[in-house]
Amino acid sequence: MSQNPEEKHYVTYGSQQNSDCGCGCALSPESVKITGCRFALNIMDDRYISIILGALQKTDTSKIWQDTGRLSTVYRGKQIHVEDAVKACFVNAFTEGVHMTMEMTFSRGCPGDVNADVTLAEDDVLQNEPRIKDIHFPVDCKIALYPMGIKNYMEHIATVVNHAIDLGIYDRSTHYCTVLKADVHDLFSYFDYVNTYCSEHFSHYVFEVTLSVNSPTKE
Repeated sequence: MSQNPEEKHYVTYGSQQNSDCGCGCALSPESVKITGCRFALNIMDDRYISIILGALQKTDTSKIWQDTGRLSTVYRGKQIHVEDAVKACFVNAFTEGVHMTMEMTFSRGCPGDVNADVTLAEDDVLQNEPRIKDIHFPVDCKIALYPMGIKNYMEHIATVVNHAIDLGIYDRSTHYCTVLKADVHDLFSYFDYVNTYCSEHFSHYVFEVTLSVNSPTKE
């Protein structure tokens, strides 16, 4: 008996030509403007559902594109508005005494990116910052930056880490990441610096961030 195997549809990441960065990027001008952040909130409390959904609902996403699934949420749009919304979601989820983490992946210039699934607001007026600017709390953080398609990537990583040292938010370097400690607003201001620096120097980058508050672990 003959069998008809199911047709497989393979992806073609990095197959485009005429790339500037060496990783296959051949994005349109509109695609290059898109900053994306995929994140997941982890709440170590029985109220995790209401805390996560409440934070998402409180966050104004009118100037970005968003999609929430079982595993994570993604925001896409203009860098300043994506950062504003992600920051607001984290601040809105903060609950005194509750251990919470957020895993974030910022990215720009991905070879597989498209012009769809995006909102690019024309103005830079922040929707969330006025409501959260007076909320302060300390955050533990680890970061890892991945510039794509360049040979001197370590020099750029050093520049980014040294800026954290200059700001006084650097704690230490360890295996596969850099550890930071600072007020939530100082950290997100630094993230904006990193994303801006990367957009000016790389065709494609990935910036991984983990935030933690109220951890019971003592160092």
